[in-house]
Amino acid sequence: MSKTVAFEPPAVDVVIVGAGFAGLYALYRLREQGLSVVVVEAGSGVGGTWYWNRYPGARCDVESIDYSYSFSDDLQQDWNWSEKYASQPEILEYINHVVDRFDLRNDIRFDTRVDSAEFDEETLRWAVRTDRRSIVTARFCVFATGALSSAIRPRIAGSDSFLGLTYHTGQWPHEGVDFSGKRVGVIGTGSSGVQSIPIIAEQAETVHVFQRSANYSVPAGNRPIDLQAMADVKASYNERRRASRASGGGSPYDSHPTNTMSVTPRERLAAYEARWNLGGVLFAKTFPDQTVDPEANETARNFVERKIRGLVDDPEVAELLIPKDHPIGTKRICTDSNYFSTYNRDNVTLVDLRSSPIDSIDARGISTMDTHYDLDIIVFATGFDAMTGSLARIDIKGRCSASLKDTWNGGPRTYLGLGVNGFPNMFIVTGPGSPSVLANMVLGAEQHVDWIAGCIAHLDEHGISTIEASADAVDAWVAECNARAARTLFPQANSWYMGANIEGKPRTFMPFIGGFGVYGQICNDVATAGYKGFHLDGDPL
Repeated sequence: MSKTVAFEPPAVDVVIVGAGFAGLYALYRLREQGLSVVVVEAGSGVGGTWYWNRYPGARCDVESIDYSYSFSDDLQQDWNWSEKYASQPEILEYINHVVDRFDLRNDIRFDTRVDSAEFDEETLRWAVRTDRRSIVTARFCVFATGALSSAIRPRIAGSDSFLGLTYHTGQWPHEGVDFSGKRVGVIGTGSSGVQSIPIIAEQAETVHVFQRSANYSVPAGNRPIDLQAMADVKASYNERRRASRASGGGSPYDSHPTNTMSVTPRERLAAYEARWNLGGVLFAKTFPDQTVDPEANETARNFVERKIRGLVDDPEVAELLIPKDHPIGTKRICTDSNYFSTYNRDNVTLVDLRSSPIDSIDARGISTMDTHYDLDIIVFATGFDAMTGSLARIDIKGRCSASLKDTWNGGPRTYLGLGVNGFPNMFIVTGPGSPSVLANMVLGAEQHVDWIAGCIAHLDEHGISTIEASADAVDAWVAECNARAARTLFPQANSWYMGANIEGKPRTFMPFIGGFGVYGQICNDVATAGYKGFHLDGDPL
């Protein structure tokens, strides 16, 4: 057996796991604070989600001008986005620009996957071991592993026997895929399926879309951003960012000032039309009670269903594309470009897995319970083990060698989404118990990293060695998150917010649903009160 080799550097103040938006800002922010920092990244390059997800049509569903760093006004003023919703290549280009602009690359260890992280109660340091048999120790461990970064494939009998090519949208080859003249099967109609299917259909000979659960989708309304429009945004960036931080979702858009049923049908229709034309996931927040009041939700559902029927020529196909199993907005609304109209193409067939589930995969293709489909390529657009999946793949141990996986056996338990009882000096960025995927993830990462940086500064200023979420604070926060979710329609959906896409995963609504601005104020109040709810070094446990 080869011995463990030294990491370079072998000891730092902070080790960060992940080099996506969150990990990169953490590196910048903490290094600026005078701390020694190293980032460990499994990929060969930076970008996290945007490094791995290179499938056709991959683009963000938050406007580019908002889905970007706010920490440097010079950066904001210098960078020009080309489209309302940036594509994956442009987002990755932006991230690499940031890395080079702030000289971050030398402190990142690429092609290195973290196997374990263990807290040493004697030295009060974290020991982080990697698949390269290297080790680094640190005072603080920051997990910036992403909410949607642990790709999953369904267990289908015979999967290994297929003689054609298979791909997962979350692990797409860098060289791309040529679908020309190919018979393609796409399994899954979540966001990556909705985005990729129209483009695959333009190239392939035939496309069979295997749909288990239909999803609501709103056209992106994507368009180029001309230089004048970009200049107008830059002139008002400070106010735009202020409004975003105070908002429910981290973007500068407010819901209608009154509830759904308090306006006339004509006013309601106009509001829905305006949000439909705006495009994207914000349709779910047209009215403030839209995902709370069933009657209000029904009006939004009816509006979108009429739109779908108007876009799809075949009424039977349209009915299959309309979700029947969840209130609109309780699963993340997809953002598309010509998704529904793609089913009007002669080379595209929708396969309803509700009526005829997939039975097996063989050498030639996919068999449902009643039909076999000959295929050359199978694309798995089957999503991720969201929010906790990447952490579960790492053997994380805190006090008394307690494992995080065991601690979260009944579902994730955090305080503010930042700290976990029994795991001192460990922070999670945009994890369960925070707004996370319900908000603009870039501003969410900045919000968390700024809080973490302030916390570490407080500890150093007062000579405090450790900080750890108290058991009572975790209990209270989990109860608060559950109570807020229970007052909404969200738990009615078998969504990845609930972990419902993973067999055996506990069903619990993982994000904080109270709003981005509200959450930010709660975190600030905790810090102002001397990190209330956390045990600081010397406090009784």
